[in-house]
Amino acid sequence: MDPTDAVRQGADKVKRAATEAVHAAQDAIEPPAPGAPGSEPPTVREPTEPREPAEPKHDQGSPATRTPTGAETSTGPEQVGQQGAHLTTAQGARLRDTDHSLKAGARGPTLLQDHHLREKIMHFDHERIPERVVHARGAAAHGVFVGYGNAESVCRATFLGKDVKTPVFTRFSPVVGSRGSADAVRDTRGFATKFYTDEGVFDLVGNNIPVFFIQDAIKFPDVVHAAKPHPDREIPQAQSAHDTFWDFVGLHTEASHHVMWQMSDRGIPRSYRMMEGFGVHTFRLVDASGGTSLVKFHWKPRLGVHSLVWEEAQLVNGVDPDFHRRDLADAIESGAPPQWELGIQVFPDTPEQTFEGIDLLDPTKVVPEELAPVQPVGLMTLDANPTNYFAETEQVAFHPGHLVPGIDVTDDPLLQGRLFSYLDTQLTRLGGPNFAQIPINRPHAPVNDMLRDGWHQDAVHSGAAPYKPNSLDGGCPFFAGADVEALTEVAATVPEGHKVRESPASYADHFTQPRMFFRSLSPVEQEHTIRAYTFELGRCYEEAIKERYLGVLAEIDADLCAGVARGLGLDVPSRGPTGDVGVQRAQDMPPSPALSQVGQEWPVAGRVVGIVVDTDTDRGQVDAVRRRAIGDGLVPLVIAAHGGQVDGTSVQRTFATTRSVELDAVLLASCPPPAPDADPVGDAGAAPLDPRIAVLLQEAFRHAKPIGAWGAGSAALDAAGIPRSAPGVVVDENADTVTPEVLALLGRHRVWERLTGASAS
Repeated sequence: MDPTDAVRQGADKVKRAATEAVHAAQDAIEPPAPGAPGSEPPTVREPTEPREPAEPKHDQGSPATRTPTGAETSTGPEQVGQQGAHLTTAQGARLRDTDHSLKAGARGPTLLQDHHLREKIMHFDHERIPERVVHARGAAAHGVFVGYGNAESVCRATFLGKDVKTPVFTRFSPVVGSRGSADAVRDTRGFATKFYTDEGVFDLVGNNIPVFFIQDAIKFPDVVHAAKPHPDREIPQAQSAHDTFWDFVGLHTEASHHVMWQMSDRGIPRSYRMMEGFGVHTFRLVDASGGTSLVKFHWKPRLGVHSLVWEEAQLVNGVDPDFHRRDLADAIESGAPPQWELGIQVFPDTPEQTFEGIDLLDPTKVVPEELAPVQPVGLMTLDANPTNYFAETEQVAFHPGHLVPGIDVTDDPLLQGRLFSYLDTQLTRLGGPNFAQIPINRPHAPVNDMLRDGWHQDAVHSGAAPYKPNSLDGGCPFFAGADVEALTEVAATVPEGHKVRESPASYADHFTQPRMFFRSLSPVEQEHTIRAYTFELGRCYEEAIKERYLGVLAEIDADLCAGVARGLGLDVPSRGPTGDVGVQRAQDMPPSPALSQVGQEWPVAGRVVGIVVDTDTDRGQVDAVRRRAIGDGLVPLVIAAHGGQVDGTSVQRTFATTRSVELDAVLLASCPPPAPDADPVGDAGAAPLDPRIAVLLQEAFRHAKPIGAWGAGSAALDAAGIPRSAPGVVVDENADTVTPEVLALLGRHRVWERLTGASAS
């Protein structure tokens, strides 16, 4: 290294250390709101003194620095990104200019010999890879899974052992939309977790809905083609409110159960942090002695299961299309890492593969938790955001066939097809068969697979004999003997039969479980579901499609069908079914309380509370409220007429840059009059309250969010037309009284009493 560069780098380190010390001192007094784009604050002028690249942000993680064959390295995460203080070519040659092409004179033509231009443009032209056909829009995080040890009686997988810590990477994603679509759409969400175990990679690739549209993978292209935008106009994007979707699900009624979940509040989660995950299929676990059990996997969020109401979703998609991505990243950055317990429902591995009359191989069926309780077997904490979206979130490759000893698949025909599809899709997306060598996909266990060459081969394999048997490489690699744990398929009995294209008779019940799901919901959730069906079907052009699906709903529940028919202005059909021949009539099942989101209380970590202030606000009370919120794990955002500071209080949002959908609760420390940048409507210019705060309060009230006010803030309630005596509205002269009551209300997610049909429980 040049001595001058060494001195300069040393000075840079001293400067960065000093800057970090100043920032740490400031943060200790007043933690910053999440969302800073870089790890260091920028200067007003462009920096000109060469220095090393900035460090990653404190909330960011990156793939473990493993070799392509799984070995640990001494390389730090900061050494696998860009290096050096100077701009270079891809071959490491330093450059003096990247703003001007090489030309024959200042006004002359560009020269073909401009190798830097050619390299730069060539790489830019190939920066994108094909997006996923489904689950294209993802958000992800790094974390750790810790086993409880209580699964050892049914599964010998080592990562489930007591206190065993396993690195994980989890990706969440809507199904239908493109990478550029919005987050808060009515859709299924993917919930895929990659476990980097010491026995190899295990991928649990599931959804936030425990059932699927189809029972056989051969129908997967059909359901996706139906749900995707119409092929002629490429609209609507990321929506199921269109003719082709309802045409398909009305004729293919095995989709009815999944559609019911999607039309319920579960179809629009409040946050990825407040979303359940399900393995969907039934898997087979193997214990240490070779005994087997059938299981279904569940992810249970520590924050509870919550959803957006319909108007919130519409506002979110306009105000912040990245709502779910931002929420996940901000929660991790602000010190509220989300957690989920992994649980299993365990069933005897009988030849029938049924439980309480429910076919365990049918992916359109659930087993109610009241019949088979979910047993927690470990805890996952996501505590680091990706350092680079493309390298990690976009290039991560999941596959339900990535298994470890102790976990095996079953004959579920949807799962069987996925075992082919997930592997096949990586060839196009990731450019060849070596996608497992991309850093985010590399195993944390030794790899000796005898696979060679191909696109993007990063390993430098030695030896002369990548085949078995061999003697030239001393026989290596060897098979695992009886004394070594290995991946072994269960020798399950295959029932005798003929080669046929048909489903078992038990798959023909398409309506019993949707009926159970609807009747398990609270009145307010049932009303939301009726409105969702009404809106989605109301967007269809063809009347016949609407009438056909009313026939499906008539098979499920008469009140549901009548409510949707009333909204569509159509007659209530007396009965279905529609297109499927041989479909069974619905039977009554007891309601399952676990399916409702209403009536429980949950931790409030990571919730966002808006505090409206003005120049007359008591700073001492506001500081006390912020400290209380931060101490409870919440993110307080001070909202004022302008940015910067208001009487020494730092402002995180202005009246012009915030909307109610960003907040879980609103606290009013003042009644701010219209600011100079307000857009008066009618005589709003003379109103006592800024019209944007009035709208914020009215929306928060309609969406059943807690609202608190003290001192002058109570006048804002009157100006916005918010009844002081309404449920969930807390008013007092002292902030110390208001704040704890409002924060306690957040544990229920909403003030359900304000919503039509909700119970007070």
